[in-house]
Formats: sequence, C-alpha cells, structure tokens
Amino acid sequence: MGSITYDGLVVHIDDRTLAHLQIVIVRKLRRGESFLMSWKDSPDVGSGRSSIWLHPLVLLHFKFEGSRVPTINEQWLAELTACADGSRGLIVTSERGELDPLTDSRQRATEETLLSPVRTRDQVMA
Repeated sequence: MGSITYDGLVVHIDDRTLAHLQIVIVRKLRRGESFLMSWKDSPDVGSGRSSIWLHPLVLLHFKFEGSRVPTINEQWLAELTACADGSRGLIVTSERGELDPLTDSRQRATEETLLSPVRTRDQVMA
C-alpha cells in the first residue's frame, strides 16, 4: 500500500492505482494546471468522500511500497485523464471503474515541521 502526501495529508493507495494516478497528476502539474482530486473514504476514517485541490507549487510526495513498477493499463489511464480534465476533477476509481475506498490521515506536526519554513516546489528544485 503506497501513499500520496500533499500538504500534510497522507492518502493511502495501492501501488497499482498510485502508479496510474502519478502519471495523470504529474502530467497536469507539469502543464501548470491546478485541479481537484476526490476519492471515497474508507470506513476507517468515517466513510464519506474527500477532495483536495492540487496546485503545481505545493510539494507532492508519492511513496510506493513495492519496488516493481506495475504494467500501465492505457485504457484506465485514458479514463483517469479524461476525468481529471473534466469539471468534476480527478475521481479516483479502480480499473473496473469502481470507487474503492482510500484511507487518509493528517500527519502529526513535529517540532521540526513547525520550525521549518514552508518551501515551494521551485525552492526545492533549485
């Protein structure tokens, strides 16, 4: 089970789904596009739905549990991309088109993160 960390929020996603989401998200952010990403919450976090606004200047971290890159399903990738380009934003679905629940959690603020300045992507890339 991998994860996306974005602005202190950690969303746990299976590696196969994460690989497809990474491609879609990186493509959009490289073009400088901001967009909405939504998912169904797991019962562990109270069910319901969650959404985040992804912006090119906010640091994003993809963490894969496994070391092998999964085979990319071009049809699923096209469906996720079309969804991300639409007015509803990127809705995380399984290969079968189902809304599989994801678990998210706020990271605890440590003394180090409280004292560290907020850095943009451009500062990190420099």
